[in-house]
Amino acid sequence: MPANPFSTRRADGVPDDAQRRFDDLLAHLPAGVVMHDGAGRVVAANRQALALLGRTEYEAREAPGGDAWHFVRADGSQMPPSEYPVNMVLRTGAKVSDLVVGVSRPDHGDVRWAICNAYPERDAHGAIHRVVVCFTDCTALKDAEQSLHKSEERMRLALQGSTDAPWDWDLVSGELYYSPRWWEMLGYVPGEQAADPEAWVRLTHPEDRIRVVAFLDELLPGPRQAYSMEFRLRHRDGHYVPVLSRGYILRDGAGKALRLSGTNTDLTERKQAERRIHELAYFDQLTGLPNRRFLLEELSQILARNSRAGRHGALLFLDLDNFKLLNDTMGHDVGDLLLREVARRLRRALREGDHLARLGGDEFVIVLENLGATPAEATAEVQAVGRKLLEVLGEPFELDGRLCASSPSIGATLFDGHPTDIDALLRQADLAMYRAKDEGRNTLRFFDPGMQAAVDRQAALSAALRTGLARRQFVLYCQPQFGHDGSLVGAEALVRWKRGTDELVGPGEFIGAAESGGLISALGMDVLEQGCHALARWARAPHLATLKLAVNVSVHQLRDPDFPHAVATLLAATGARADRLTLELTESVFARNPDDLVDRMQQLRGLGVHFALDDFGTGYSSLAYLARFPLAALKIDRSFVQDVDHDPNASSIVEAIIALARKLHLATIAEGVELDAQHAFLAAHGCDVMQGYLLGRPVAMDEFERRYGRAQAQAASGSST
Repeated sequence: MPANPFSTRRADGVPDDAQRRFDDLLAHLPAGVVMHDGAGRVVAANRQALALLGRTEYEAREAPGGDAWHFVRADGSQMPPSEYPVNMVLRTGAKVSDLVVGVSRPDHGDVRWAICNAYPERDAHGAIHRVVVCFTDCTALKDAEQSLHKSEERMRLALQGSTDAPWDWDLVSGELYYSPRWWEMLGYVPGEQAADPEAWVRLTHPEDRIRVVAFLDELLPGPRQAYSMEFRLRHRDGHYVPVLSRGYILRDGAGKALRLSGTNTDLTERKQAERRIHELAYFDQLTGLPNRRFLLEELSQILARNSRAGRHGALLFLDLDNFKLLNDTMGHDVGDLLLREVARRLRRALREGDHLARLGGDEFVIVLENLGATPAEATAEVQAVGRKLLEVLGEPFELDGRLCASSPSIGATLFDGHPTDIDALLRQADLAMYRAKDEGRNTLRFFDPGMQAAVDRQAALSAALRTGLARRQFVLYCQPQFGHDGSLVGAEALVRWKRGTDELVGPGEFIGAAESGGLISALGMDVLEQGCHALARWARAPHLATLKLAVNVSVHQLRDPDFPHAVATLLAATGARADRLTLELTESVFARNPDDLVDRMQQLRGLGVHFALDDFGTGYSSLAYLARFPLAALKIDRSFVQDVDHDPNASSIVEAIIALARKLHLATIAEGVELDAQHAFLAAHGCDVMQGYLLGRPVAMDEFERRYGRAQAQAASGSST
């Protein structure tokens, strides 16, 4: 490279001190300086320029004009050579100022950024004979700019994709910025309203304004740097938009608030969802009435109010009579229509301060407050309300174009200022409602303590029954059955509860509790299992092997689809003969799903099991089923047998039953035979089997086996001699 064109030497070619200092300054200058000749070729470059260029001095000097550099524009695109600073100066003759260019360095695999200035040097004739280009490295600034741009872009995209509305309040200057989204959230076009600090105050709901201003008055002087609060802003169309405002407070070194910035979030959807969740949690979806959960929470407050006021109130439990029948016969859609109409009529009939809720199904609860200072006053008020409810619900309902009748049974219980358990109140009203049903329905009945005592006894009995079943306390007694010739042909199994060493409880005291407590099926299977074991023992005793054993089965057992399989399993496990087992059932089993019952009975009949219809003549519609069900015998009820010797009607009925059974090839069994005259009448008219105190009382199973096994043996021995 020729001598440095930046140099000036003395005539003898030796640089003076000033020139040396200038050359040294140029070499250490933190900016790159490149000298081009009039053709654009590099004729000189200082150290910084070569470092920025990524070339050696030789490479820079030997490169064709303009090819020493590989520039890119500020946006990152490739810069054509015509836009290079040196070429722009050579083409236009004008200087280039503050042009930001990227210098691509292929050998280094990076791009450096520089602020470029270029100017021409002219000869005595004004022609450009040199161009000086200066570069100041601004890569760090460019990186910061790009990083800031990316952050701004991310922020912009995030805000565009959210419902947040940014705002900024300069507390020093008073300038307040509302973003376009802030205005759009309220239905305004940006610029339509004045963007002054009072705008949000004007738009805040009057009920929220004092609270929000007071909050800011406390927030700004304090030490907090962040906050969050909810309030409502008026929309352009007049409704109010619930917003969540969250912000940050910028403070100076002394803690003084300088700036408040944040975002508003539209809470409309969240509030709607919360309201919907609340409705689902606390309101019945069919009728719109409060549900049990709402009632319980409200009732605790009602009781507290009554306690403070010293007044009486009442809780009414209302249940629709025969609602299930309407549902089954007319369909659940009609049932739903009825429930909605009942809810509407109840709302209309009650006072504004009364409370109405639907517990579920056809059960409604009404709570009446402030009924009076004495129980008598409160009772009179409840009776008046009850009459009104019975009247409005007694009117026919038009449901889906059909007129339907319905009536309620209402139970009521009073409460006063004394502490009261809510669940106990509900139970009391429920018990009173069942009393209303038992006493004819379509009426109102009040709770009395005797009801609760009866329920407590029932609950205790149910618990004891469960324990008794678990401890195998139920034992079998047998009452013998004799043929018309006096021979022993079988026995009926009768269950007894051996609660203690000397306590034996008859079935009349626990069968009802077993049915209501859901234990009757378990008890029935326990009895059936013991009966099968007995038949298996009898089969091994020559004098008992021909006897049949009758076991009562409940309607719950026969309605169980698995009952035939359970019986078959018991027979196989015990070794009992199926043809020695007779299952006694009552006419109540025929009341529902007779086709299913016929199928189960046929399955059992296929095993060899026999069926006898108990208490014949006391039920309903049994004649229609006699030919259809696989029965083997009819049991004549004791109510006919006890009068057969002196009541012509009873004797005629018994004669008719025996004749009917004979026509249908069914055996007849008379129970409750206690007198010789009764026995003589039944024997004379062809009754096949008889049982009763005259012939033999029920005895424990082991006693039955000893007594009648020995008697049979003695009878057999006597006949052989």
